[in-house]
Amino acid sequence: MNHDLDPVIHAQARLRVVATLNTLPTGDRLAFPGLKDVLGMTAGNLSVHLSKLEEAGYVEITKTHKGRTPVTYVALTKRGRAAFEEYTKAIRALLDTAGGTP
Repeated sequence: MNHDLDPVIHAQARLRVVATLNTLPTGDRLAFPGLKDVLGMTAGNLSVHLSKLEEAGYVEITKTHKGRTPVTYVALTKRGRAAFEEYTKAIRALLDTAGGTP
């Protein structure tokens, strides 16, 4: 079995982003400030990691307005959910192998 870990997701901050977004029902999204607060990250740091995830097709970023206020929403894509699922399978397999369990 291949235990390669997706390098896009494997970075700690991006793993936290994807894991958090994965808890949302499919199709749901989270406003950028809410995600930033949940993760305890700075806006700049979160933006950098979201850009990497967006480049990989794992998140979708939607910029819109609520009244006159600009709002940015972040959602995990189908591809992102599948990548996270594969990542968690690889981690479990790696841990099982390390623990001596076949």
